[in-house]
Amino acid sequence: MGNRNHHGHHHHDHDGHSHDHSHGHGHAHDHAHVHAPANFGKAFAIGITLNTALVVAEAIYGYIGNSTALLADAGHNLSDVLGLVIAWGASIAAKRAPSGRFTYGLRASTILAALANAVFLLVATGAIGWEAILRLQQPEPVAGITVMVVAGIGILINGFTALLFASGRKDDINIEGAYLHMAADAAVSLGVVVSAALIIWTGWLWLDPVTSLVICATILWSTTSLLRGSIDMSMAAAPKGTDIAAIKVFLLERPGVSGIHDLHVWPISTTETALTCHLVMPAGTGDAFLMETAQLLKTSFRIGHTTLQIETHPDNGCALAPDDVV
Repeated sequence: MGNRNHHGHHHHDHDGHSHDHSHGHGHAHDHAHVHAPANFGKAFAIGITLNTALVVAEAIYGYIGNSTALLADAGHNLSDVLGLVIAWGASIAAKRAPSGRFTYGLRASTILAALANAVFLLVATGAIGWEAILRLQQPEPVAGITVMVVAGIGILINGFTALLFASGRKDDINIEGAYLHMAADAAVSLGVVVSAALIIWTGWLWLDPVTSLVICATILWSTTSLLRGSIDMSMAAAPKGTDIAAIKVFLLERPGVSGIHDLHVWPISTTETALTCHLVMPAGTGDAFLMETAQLLKTSFRIGHTTLQIETHPDNGCALAPDDVV
């Protein structure tokens, strides 16, 4: 589906001469990506419900069993529940129609949700690490069997929840954040089970806080790419994997294009990418060229929102050399 318009306006440059510039705007919207988060509403509901129950169980039995590793996992899971709530809310808000000052709607809320998820994880890591260091100085007995059973349940719940989001993690950093949280939790719960078993076998009480520190390292490792990606998106950087050089070459090789400038590519949301560019075409062009170019940008570069401005005069005061593309 696409909208198109082609119009001209009269422009006066600095030397007093007037020039006519033709501006074309081609739009192509990838609806599969726009509505992708909607497919995960059930996954969010199931994940939030199961993980809330798990947090309560881990907190209670972690306290009863005197296990910082289990309490650490409970804290991590609590941050995940909050993260899932935010990610779900953002995916719903992203479907709101544009209105007022929010001309793109609230699609960028998915970017903010991904950033909030990363921050939640870092805060949880700091709290877990601090408690583990304190416990490492004064190891205490741990109810190994209780810890193993509860953490074992955690492996099942987190692993299942991660699978619910697995199919969408490559196309949406918001969904990827949810997936990483759940996958990391499954691995962390496995670590808790192993440490509890080793404590029962060896009697080494220091294994519990050491496991907590390993949990911290795991969380930090899994959060790095999510944090970097969400910060980049919030700064309007081109989405990861976008080949700007290839896009420049593609546009310069389009029929009738003698130069380009003011090329900008940025994320509208965690699933949608926009592009604007000025094309210098001395012979001008029509709607067919605009729509075809927009469609090719969508299929070749996954850019669903394209706006192209056509300029028939190269002497409009803008730098038009390929190397000067912004």
